[in-house]
Amino acid sequence: MRIGMIAPISWRVPPRGYGPWERVVSLLTEGLIERGLDVTLFATADSLTQAKLAAICPRPYSEDSSLDPKVWECLHIAHAFEQAAEFDLLHNHFDFLPLSYSALTATPVLTTIHGFSSEKILPVYQKYNNATHYVSISNADRHPTLDYAATVYHGIPMAEFTLRPSPDDYLLFFGRIHPDKGVVEAIEVAHRTGRRLIIAGLIQDQSYFYEKVAPHLDNSQISYIGLVEPDRRNEIMGGAYALLHLINFAEPFGLSMIEAMACGTPVIAHPLGSIPEIIKHQQTGFIVDSLEEAVAAAQAVDRLDRAFIRRYVAQNFSCDQMVEGYIQVYQHVIEQAASGHVVKPGCKANTDKRISLNPTPQSEFR
Repeated sequence: MRIGMIAPISWRVPPRGYGPWERVVSLLTEGLIERGLDVTLFATADSLTQAKLAAICPRPYSEDSSLDPKVWECLHIAHAFEQAAEFDLLHNHFDFLPLSYSALTATPVLTTIHGFSSEKILPVYQKYNNATHYVSISNADRHPTLDYAATVYHGIPMAEFTLRPSPDDYLLFFGRIHPDKGVVEAIEVAHRTGRRLIIAGLIQDQSYFYEKVAPHLDNSQISYIGLVEPDRRNEIMGGAYALLHLINFAEPFGLSMIEAMACGTPVIAHPLGSIPEIIKHQQTGFIVDSLEEAVAAAQAVDRLDRAFIRRYVAQNFSCDQMVEGYIQVYQHVIEQAASGHVVKPGCKANTDKRISLNPTPQSEFR
């Protein structure tokens, strides 16, 4: 099976720090290589992979302001589609833009939709709904106007995370510093419980950080440690008493949650987006509706079995499961293309001929 993997070029694959889409692409690519698939990775030239690396963009444009994102995105995507005939399938992780090239090739195109940045991008997905194939990363993130081949949850390599049966006493916020992610709410929980809070992540909203977060930083109870490099993620997450994930938006999927739980660290989160699909309430963490409930949950965290939490992640969100899920989707898409049952743009969708893989919810853990 010959797969062309189209990664974003905002960050390197794998990312040096922040870069969730690029991290998933890296884990999937390396996992497919281990399974014996022939994979070509279209990514930045500084990317690290066992696959064949096909690069046009020299560096991530988010790390080099001299690179015009539109210019390099066009060159990057065109580079992949110019070689489309060499592959059995192109797997697009680059959002909606590559879809506009998909009608120019007979090679089937599969797109993992990592989330919708805005309703404004939907017309592109809708236009190519009947001619390409979509994978959702959670059942909650499916749009009602689109058809999906499957839901494939993100997975992580369990070997990178260590169970910490006896954690430190601090609470942890790990993610983008942005109102959507609930940093201020995490600070409030820390104040109300009297526990320390470590804030780690990329500052995406400068005004929010300096106006709402920075005034609380005292390097004692509330501290900000910046971006955490991959080799420190295990240490920071494993040492946490609990991860606070009090998001204010319907998050498609949260990698930090399964990474923390892989260390045995419980997660306290609002019930938005994919949260109910990831957290098992009162077993791997707490799903809360208010700050008051979050405070109460923080006081009850020590009742949870951290070894159970790690086993739960291993059963439901391992890298192996993600890789196997995508291989199944690839097989269905390629078989469908070979049979000639492909609905062309502008034609009415024949749902009987679309991929019949059913979205698989997380297995019941015993």
